[in-house]
Amino acid sequence: MRLLDLFCGAGGAAVGYHRAGFEVWGVDDQPQPAYPFRFIRQSWDDVIELARDFDVIHASPPCQAYSCNRFRPNARRDHVSLYDDVRNVLERLRKPFIIENVPGAPSRNAIQLCGTSFGLGTVVYDGFRELRRHRWFEVNPMVLGMPCQHHGATIGIYGDHARDRRRKGPNGKGLDFPDKNKLELARTAMGIDWMNWREISQAIPPAYTEFIGCQLLQHLHG
Repeated sequence: MRLLDLFCGAGGAAVGYHRAGFEVWGVDDQPQPAYPFRFIRQSWDDVIELARDFDVIHASPPCQAYSCNRFRPNARRDHVSLYDDVRNVLERLRKPFIIENVPGAPSRNAIQLCGTSFGLGTVVYDGFRELRRHRWFEVNPMVLGMPCQHHGATIGIYGDHARDRRRKGPNGKGLDFPDKNKLELARTAMGIDWMNWREISQAIPPAYTEFIGCQLLQHLHG
């Protein structure tokens, strides 16, 4: 089965689908030198004909319209939302599809996955820091989700931070880990060893899409 990975980034989702058993091709409008499979640089507007040659389509449209700081009411308006446009195109293709995004996106009947469901995280300072990193997946045909397993302190990986949300720094926010350690910590916590900081801070753990991909293959093979 061939899967087309739209808005692919550096390939966090792609590696999960590959582990599940798909042949994966990535598409992005920006160069992605770290992408681990076949890559095509192409704009979203030009992918419809390409998508017809694939069995399953995954899309991770930009999330900034839903994830910008809630304390800056104008920040979200500065970003374009492609979610509804992407869904409309994928529905017209009449192929199985997955749309991944952050909580707050206009998903329909989405499942939520969390790093704690897969035991993701890393040991920092005096103990284990779990990776939560909630993401929504609108999957057609529908698949089963997996409940969160929140237990303790967390590590946040986003923007320019790898942050311990339980320890507080002088600004009252979570304590940042030292720059020299943060990429190694992030790679361990996410289960990703090939990305730089910019790439991994925007990625999703491969465990999420491996979980979804295995269910989809079972469905498609009957």
